[in-house]
Amino acid sequence: MRTVITFGTFDVFHVGHLRIIERAATYGDRLVVGVSADALNLRKKGRAPVFSEAERLAIVGALKLVDEVFVEESLELKRHYIEKFSADVLVMGDDWAGRFDEFGDICEVVYLPRTPAISTTALIEKIKS
Repeated sequence: MRTVITFGTFDVFHVGHLRIIERAATYGDRLVVGVSADALNLRKKGRAPVFSEAERLAIVGALKLVDEVFVEESLELKRHYIEKFSADVLVMGDDWAGRFDEFGDICEVVYLPRTPAISTTALIEKIKS
């Protein structure tokens, strides 16, 4: 069995999120998804997510393609998470290209193109206006 792991905030869940999860799932037999903790998002993006950590976990965990979901507490723990879930493949959006190449010693690292013309930040701004 080939395990794939991916990570994201998955706030204001949209088709771009769905597409990356669908594409990540094609790289293996089991998909594990790390959902960024509220505190991690605050540190990483300077703002709290719209939906809480628990809500985002519930949304992502309800997807048929997702076999397991967990809270990602820190970007610095990527290696730990890859090893903990015995991941064979790490899939990330290409906005992170090159950032996780160091994990090539323990798994395959794949960067997928983001869905064009959609972003959570843009959606939030559109909703505000």
